[in-house]
Amino acid sequence: MRKLLRRGNFISQADLKSRIILFIDYFNRTMAKPFKWTYKGKALAV
Repeated sequence: MRKLLRRGNFISQADLKSRIILFIDYFNRTMAKPFKWTYKGKALAV
């Protein structure tokens, strides 16, 4: 996301918004991975 904003050249706010939405769609399709929980639900030792 920082690369998109830092090196971007945007004509208007609408252009910026559309590029951010396109980046989110791309990220979700290609790079996003589900989070794997490691906590088993047991009480923590104090």
